[in-house]
Amino acid sequence: MKLDFAKMFLGVSALSLMASAAVAQEKTLTINSFGGAYEEAHRACIITPFEQETGAKVEIVTAYSADAFAQVRAQKDAPQFDIIHFSGGQEIVAANEGLLAPIDAAKVPNLANVYDFAKANVAKGEGPAYSIAAIGMIYNTEKAPSAPTKWTDIMDPAFAEHLVLTDISNGYGMLGFLMINQVNGGTLENIQPGLDAVTKLLEAGAIIVSKSPEIQQEFAQNDAWLAPYASDYGYTLRKAGLPAGFVQGEEGTPASLITVNMVANRPNEDLALKFIDISVSPEAQQCFADALRYSPTNSKAELSAEVAADVAYGEDGVKGLLRFDPIAIEANRAAWVEAWNKTIAR
Repeated sequence: MKLDFAKMFLGVSALSLMASAAVAQEKTLTINSFGGAYEEAHRACIITPFEQETGAKVEIVTAYSADAFAQVRAQKDAPQFDIIHFSGGQEIVAANEGLLAPIDAAKVPNLANVYDFAKANVAKGEGPAYSIAAIGMIYNTEKAPSAPTKWTDIMDPAFAEHLVLTDISNGYGMLGFLMINQVNGGTLENIQPGLDAVTKLLEAGAIIVSKSPEIQQEFAQNDAWLAPYASDYGYTLRKAGLPAGFVQGEEGTPASLITVNMVANRPNEDLALKFIDISVSPEAQQCFADALRYSPTNSKAELSAEVAADVAYGEDGVKGLLRFDPIAIEANRAAWVEAWNKTIAR
């Protein structure tokens, strides 16, 4: 029998290429990140250390939580992502739908030092929170008559014409509004007290913005003194040269948990677990706090006094965190936005 060495060579070469492609795929993780300064910090604090330690490559798709969730749901049978990050509680729904893989805590050593509330349901597929945006009050340290200490201080007439509220179409704006609602006697079943409070604030001279850059504009150009918003943005204002401080209200601090989740039905589970482990490490969380003023969830994270003053830090700091039920928010969002729009249009 005459052998065709050319065909044999091509066949072996094709098999080699397929094997190399498979190895390359196994050493590549596809994740989402949130773009801009966040993505820069994400790369510096987690992605680059992960690549250096494992030799793997990370491919980043810029996608915010809602869009990322929609993609994971649409790709259920053939998911693109290995790791997905959420900041709006989408991991709860995604885990219930079987889109996320359960996490074996024994394979993520750094989880041992993560606060219980930040890892409560990893075995169900809800990934751990590796950073928290704490919602409190940003205030002008030079012009405010005094530093606010309570959420009810927002109603103080001294701030009336210098108060900036954020539309509830903004995630941080929603959490700030729900806290205003709560301290005025409202619940997730009844937001009318919050709407009534907003009506009074608008009548007294408060304004409403929709995006975070508008808050900076109001502080820089229009004599704003107080804005319920997130700790990271207070730091953004200071970096821009504005005299901004951040405080948590005594009644509690709404928390936007940023979670790292393992997508189900992907072949890179060991790499994904390693990525999660680095994400919840004290070193990564210290890096995020330094860069963007996100609150750490690892109890071993050590922050300077300057950084710690801007975030919910340590056992005592995280005791004041509260999380409004993301499922309830999503179920009521459309109705709440409609009621809000009618209120602010008066």
